[in-house]
Amino acid sequence: MARIHLDDVSLQIQLTKRGPMRMRDWLKHRFGLSGGEEIMQIDALQGVDLDVAPGDRIGLIGLNGAGKSTLLKVMAGIYPITSGTRQVTGRVSTLFNVLVGFEQFATGWENIQYRGYLQGESREGLRSKMQAIADFSELGRYLDLPVSTYSAGMKMRLGFSIATAIEPEILLVDEAINAGDIAFREKAKHRIRDMMSTASIVVVATHDRSFLRDLCSHLIWMESGEVRAQGDPDEVFEEYESVVLQGNNQRPGGALVKYAGKRAA
Repeated sequence: MARIHLDDVSLQIQLTKRGPMRMRDWLKHRFGLSGGEEIMQIDALQGVDLDVAPGDRIGLIGLNGAGKSTLLKVMAGIYPITSGTRQVTGRVSTLFNVLVGFEQFATGWENIQYRGYLQGESREGLRSKMQAIADFSELGRYLDLPVSTYSAGMKMRLGFSIATAIEPEILLVDEAINAGDIAFREKAKHRIRDMMSTASIVVVATHDRSFLRDLCSHLIWMESGEVRAQGDPDEVFEEYESVVLQGNNQRPGGALVKYAGKRAA
């Protein structure tokens, strides 16, 4: 039975001015070869408690940088947590950045096969879905051309069409509703609605309030990496809008940044 359980989960991320610390950066820091570059520590998530059961449809709201995407990636197992307990039972399917992972010099058809296999599709299963993926993308003869010739909108269409060909058990969605032009976005919303109707658990982060009101049974308001409020969507939205949208918020929206000191020179 599908389930997501987070108990007092926190996540700290170390950054340099150039971005997240890579293994090379860590090794330089460990052996004192970094020249004194400053390290910032981000409290990306702080003390998050969450229990998601079959049938739940959870919406995440909050300002940019509040921790919505980070929380989804923790649920997906992409980020290792710093402290607390994470238990996820069931097959997880994600709709995050659908533009990631294209082979730029391969054709659209070849990318459908490549991305499909990465999503765990069998050869036989993918073969039965390829035409449906192509039809949904509306790219037609462009599928015979290398993806490097596509516009950003065309790549978004193709990536979304491939990613949503899955049959999810736990579905995690991060702003995938914004795929393509206006007409395609409406198709995307209907596709996600169809997926939500069959998935056991759905957690979605989006700024589309009407979508969240229509489809979510529970809303979580993220702020500074913490859960500020959760519960009935109408009640949480009312509090969120009165505090954030009317300028009454006294707390920052982004993750808490601390200076962890300088690396040894």
